[in-house]
Amino acid sequence: MDLKTQLLGLVKLQELDSEIYALGNEKAAKPLEIKALEDAFELKKQGLAALEKKSLDIQKQRKERELELATNAEAVKKLSGQLFSLKTNKEFQTMQQQIADTKADGSLIEEKILLSFEESDKVKAEIDAENLKIKEEEKVFLQQKKTVQDRVQEIQGRINQLDALRKQALDGGVEPKILAEYERILHSRAGLALAAVKDNSCGGCHMFVPPQVINLIQMYEHIITCENCNRILYIKE
Repeated sequence: MDLKTQLLGLVKLQELDSEIYALGNEKAAKPLEIKALEDAFELKKQGLAALEKKSLDIQKQRKERELELATNAEAVKKLSGQLFSLKTNKEFQTMQQQIADTKADGSLIEEKILLSFEESDKVKAEIDAENLKIKEEEKVFLQQKKTVQDRVQEIQGRINQLDALRKQALDGGVEPKILAEYERILHSRAGLALAAVKDNSCGGCHMFVPPQVINLIQMYEHIITCENCNRILYIKE
């Protein structure tokens, strides 16, 4: 088979390989796309986690204050029991003042406990609202993830088709030596082994192609490569 016919076979092969390469790159990027969707969804759930932690902290503080209130009540009871053992009026008045101060402390603790219930109810309402929001966000996330996964399957299906077509194209009679050169350049030049010359420029790297080189290409005696990017040059007819 003459070189011109073999080059035409390589051009058809390049069309398939260009699509295979582009689809392969797209498929390779999909796991990162899914990871980005997962990270974004996890970030949205952080607000809910913070509210749940806040709710637990409020409950913990309330239990601590309830224990503090019980201790306070016990102190009042103990001090009140000591009133009858006092001998002087001054001691009695001092003890009454101490009891009053302790009761006042207890009232402050009770007030804080009541406020904690109000705060807890408020945070619970925020948690409920955030849960509803997260459920909606999860629906969106799962749909987006499914879309990406479906695209991966679609890409793989198309790659399988192209691989079958490529096997047929390889039976076109291209010499093993030329095919090996094509494959080498294909893998080293981002899936583009052939470059069409247009307006005296290489279609791969856009460098100037001298007229004498164009004449050599049109003679179809040898494979001519670009001096800059080493891609196989050809001229569309």
